[in-house]
Amino acid sequence: MALPYLPGNSFNKSLGKEKFHKSHHFDYCNDVSMLVGEQRPGIGGELLLGQKKRSKHSVFPKGEGSNAPAWVSFDRQVLCFQAYFQEAVHEKREEQYRIRGCKIYFYLEDDSIQVIEPQVKNSGIPQGTLIRRHRIPIPAPHDDEYYTVEHFNVGNELVLYGRKFKLTDCDAFTKNFLRKLGVRVNTPETVPKDPYCNLRNEMEESMQALRPYERTDTLKQFLDHDRHVLRFDCYWDDADSMFGDTREMVLHYFLADDTIEIREVIPPNAGRDAVPVFLKRARLPKSAPLPLRQPGEKTDRTVLNVFGPMGHGGRYILDSLKTGAVYEDFYTSADLVIGAVVNVWGRKLVLCDCDNFTKEYYKTKFGLDEFKALKYKADPEMKVPRPMPPYNGFGSEEDSLCSCMGLIPKPPQRDFIKFMEKDRHGLESNVLRFVAYMATDNPIDKDRKFIVSYFLSDDTISFFEPPQRNSGIIGGKFLERGRIKKSNQELFKSEMSEYITAADLFVGAKVVFNNFDFVITDADEYAFRYVEQHADEFPHANMAFVLEKLRKATKDKAKDVKEFFVLNDPDNSGTIRYESLRNMLAQMGTFSEHEIMTVGRHYAHREPEEVDMTLILAVAQEKLKKKNFEDFVRLQEALSYEDASNSGKLPAGELRTICRAFKFPLSEDVLQLLMKKMSDGGCVDYKDFVSKLNWRENPVEAIQ
Repeated sequence: MALPYLPGNSFNKSLGKEKFHKSHHFDYCNDVSMLVGEQRPGIGGELLLGQKKRSKHSVFPKGEGSNAPAWVSFDRQVLCFQAYFQEAVHEKREEQYRIRGCKIYFYLEDDSIQVIEPQVKNSGIPQGTLIRRHRIPIPAPHDDEYYTVEHFNVGNELVLYGRKFKLTDCDAFTKNFLRKLGVRVNTPETVPKDPYCNLRNEMEESMQALRPYERTDTLKQFLDHDRHVLRFDCYWDDADSMFGDTREMVLHYFLADDTIEIREVIPPNAGRDAVPVFLKRARLPKSAPLPLRQPGEKTDRTVLNVFGPMGHGGRYILDSLKTGAVYEDFYTSADLVIGAVVNVWGRKLVLCDCDNFTKEYYKTKFGLDEFKALKYKADPEMKVPRPMPPYNGFGSEEDSLCSCMGLIPKPPQRDFIKFMEKDRHGLESNVLRFVAYMATDNPIDKDRKFIVSYFLSDDTISFFEPPQRNSGIIGGKFLERGRIKKSNQELFKSEMSEYITAADLFVGAKVVFNNFDFVITDADEYAFRYVEQHADEFPHANMAFVLEKLRKATKDKAKDVKEFFVLNDPDNSGTIRYESLRNMLAQMGTFSEHEIMTVGRHYAHREPEEVDMTLILAVAQEKLKKKNFEDFVRLQEALSYEDASNSGKLPAGELRTICRAFKFPLSEDVLQLLMKKMSDGGCVDYKDFVSKLNWRENPVEAIQ
């Protein structure tokens, strides 16, 4: 028996409660105070009068899977449903309602919905996207909730902004997804017929064409062979006519529409006008020229009047037999072969040759293998060389020759491509420098040393004599930069003179420069490397050529050569001195000094150079001093912080990263060399590293 609510018999409802918060019911929107939480509970989460308790859980059980959020798990996964809605039509006699089919897309990642109506031909209704993608609320009184996947199934009805949509079917992915959720997908339903659409279809089926129509499909041929052109070389022998001759033509056959175009190849100084085309592009009849046809005789289709009056209201059909049609035979690709004669409106053209694409086309389609070209041109006449007058001594030979080429003299053209390729590019100077001495018995001149510079960009040579103390000769420029002719050449002759090239300059060569005899004794490292990299242009630096020459010279002296190597290698180390090898090859008398040096450079035993640690530290400290870097204390603290094991060493990669973080003003090669010299098993003693680089406390003597 319940006790009445009398004084002293009522209970305090707040006993045992822990939550006494108030819901946020009022707020400001655009500076207007308004109620924003009418569906929210009261104090402590208790329901107010008229409110119903809502479930916080879905009717579908949660499966086992990843804990990724929905926008990751269901990215690009969409449920697709076929649906329709009925729309009333007012004040129209032909139809009272209209059935409009559409597609409803439900995006699983954010529960948004999109409704699209497919386009219907001549509907007169704006179709496409009916409802843009967003979350759609459920109709009142639950308009604070949104549609979820629980509301979607075949046969369900959805009310979207006042329109009732009936779901009739879904795709395979949607069926599979709903089955995995535990939903039993209903049987697909049929969409009711639209009476007005049925009436329109019946009217279209009963309609007849106003004129007979016969479809000729040429689109496939165009799409398959667009820009595919067969090219034939041909000629037209017009020698029978007055002042006629053989005229060379080019025939183009366009596979896209079976048309032919002919262009004439007009040689220079032919005296003919250079017309754009000899035959305009069109279909070429075989039996041309044809008589002129009567109007209406040549038509694309033949029409028969079956019955009825003439004109409007009569019945017509096409003549399938085409009894009165006039046929014309046109050239096709099957008629064009090498050796065939083509009738071009009464002119006979003989096909002589074709290009590679045409040959491949005929091999693929017709199986032809032989494409022997016809010879229709006479052998070119031997050109009589035009004699040139001898050099007159004014200006250079090239300049004098250009004055004989035309009435208006033009300056000689230089090889611009060679100039651009062989000009200076960064550290590549493209200048070969040699050391030369005068080959003379004069005791004053035989000790004079010269630097010969050969410029590859324009084949010019310059001489420079370094000053020598107490020689009595003032050094400096000995020969201005320019091209130098070879000796023993006639001065006034018709042929061009030969000039000294880069292949004529090598160590040991005896060259005559402007009546001075010189012997080249040495070259710089760049010249040696350049000629070895371009060995095909310089035979004295071609190792294959020198070895073949050496093989022939020692063919009968193999035993003597082996004894020579054994005598000069008493320690059996596998190496001998270069002087010994040079003396042996020089005694043979068939090798130049440059060829001997090529063999020595190729088989030289080069020991790796030891890098001086003092020099590296001097360079590094000089760079740090110029950049005013003194933050060594913070650098050591950062390195100590990274050393978690407190071993005093760090890997080289981590040390480099920290140095770059401090904007260490050292180049990459110097830093790598320092770490390589100070590393032990891939780790560097960072305290020693910082101490040696500290130019304030441990300065290293500067090295020039």
